[in-house]
Amino acid sequence: MKTVIQTGDAPAAIGTYSQAVRAGETVYLSGQIGFDPVTMQLVDGIEAQIHRVFKNLTAIAKASGLGLDRAVRMTVYLTDLGHFATVNQIMAEYVGQPYPSRAAIGVASLPRGALVEIDCILYAG
Repeated sequence: MKTVIQTGDAPAAIGTYSQAVRAGETVYLSGQIGFDPVTMQLVDGIEAQIHRVFKNLTAIAKASGLGLDRAVRMTVYLTDLGHFATVNQIMAEYVGQPYPSRAAIGVASLPRGALVEIDCILYAG
């Protein structure tokens, strides 16, 4: 059985997906881009987008009753892998050790012209 997780503190889904889905002891957070949840507009610049992504992920994790400290896996999608060090620096402000497993993937483009997207898997057990 799966349970949909939704919060107004993160951007509403702009497609045929849920912000997150819980299946048993695992919570799957959909990829987040740097949308401000109030304006539904992309924030400006790579650093602001990375911070906004982590704030969105944090809000969704909180809505599931968990925090990003329960992250076991993250996938980072960047339109410019030159921003990878910036992701690492900012991620450390939101996620502590032990860090989740992670992949970073360079992509040609992201929805709405975003520079970064991150999805996450949380373990609730």
